[in-house]
Amino acid sequence: MSAAPRTAGTKQAAYIKGTRVGNKDIGRGGGGLAGLRVPDSLLATAPAARRDAVRLLVGERRTGAVARHAFRALPELLRAGDVLVVNTSRTLAAAVDGRLDGAPVVVHFSTRGADGRWVVEVRDPDGHGSTVRRTGGPAGAAVELAGGTRLVLAEPLDPAADRLWVVRPTDWDPIAYMRRHGRPIRYGYTERDQPLAAYQTVFAVPSPDGMGSAEMPSAGRPFTRSLVTELVSRGVQIAPITLHTGVASVESHEPPYAEPFAVSAATARQVNAARAGGGRVVAVGTTAVRALESVADEHGAVRPGGGWTELVVTPERGVRAVDGLLTGLHEPEASHLLMLRALSGDRLLERVYAEALRGGYRWHEFGDVNLLLP
Repeated sequence: MSAAPRTAGTKQAAYIKGTRVGNKDIGRGGGGLAGLRVPDSLLATAPAARRDAVRLLVGERRTGAVARHAFRALPELLRAGDVLVVNTSRTLAAAVDGRLDGAPVVVHFSTRGADGRWVVEVRDPDGHGSTVRRTGGPAGAAVELAGGTRLVLAEPLDPAADRLWVVRPTDWDPIAYMRRHGRPIRYGYTERDQPLAAYQTVFAVPSPDGMGSAEMPSAGRPFTRSLVTELVSRGVQIAPITLHTGVASVESHEPPYAEPFAVSAATARQVNAARAGGGRVVAVGTTAVRALESVADEHGAVRPGGGWTELVVTPERGVRAVDGLLTGLHEPEASHLLMLRALSGDRLLERVYAEALRGGYRWHEFGDVNLLLP
């Protein structure tokens, strides 16, 4: 697969009928972490009392060192001339209740295509406020939503699978509907619903078309305004990108499909200038890596661009524009670990995750974070 993005005028590859790289199916990403098991006690069930009151585990590829820090120590770990690339996408209230064949379901709105169609996931309530995977559609089935709204499942995103479905709302606006009736998507490891504000990062800004992410770009969650101010005062630059994330594959850990993104000319200039001046480009979250690498040439030079990206960063492809990554802790089967392995190498990543287990670090969007440096 080419690193070049699809433009917004392209039909989003018919909503991406299976994601492939180099003509090989992309599988799970854990590598040497495949045997690692994360106990339920280490799953973050609720936000910390303060956003920045989480812990930071730092791995340095050059030395192989792994060190524990408070997240508030981040300004001391970066240096003047470094650039933090952050995702400004806002989180949508993308979960709505409905009924299918008389039974309750929950619809997760994922991604709106350039032609107005949406990708959605229909899930079953688990009886505890969260959801579990639901099998099948079928095509033509109608989900009855509040207010007399109907959602007809047109076709599966992938003909060989039945998790994600393509729908075409004809006489109603899903964005406006979510504002009235939606709530943030949450999964079974969390203990209760949280307000939408808990799923917004300090970097989030409204999109002119109302779009946003189905799930929070969570690596940015621990940042506070005061911490950003301290970073900038120390000479660390903040460069924004936008990538609207779709729904995660929490049960089967599928790789991400095509997602809309934008990298501005100003951000491209910042990144290129930092690289030329010896600064480090540190992405805040896997979404920032995906966006930057989608517009980087083989030498790592970043050009402004946007549209749809299908890029999956793997150890075989490597990274070109990004030097470091701040990210959460991922399940051993998660496809995101392919990207982490590309940045850190298998040996360092195995040491980082072993230390996370020993230190009782917490996983998932409300948990602790990992900084991988060159």
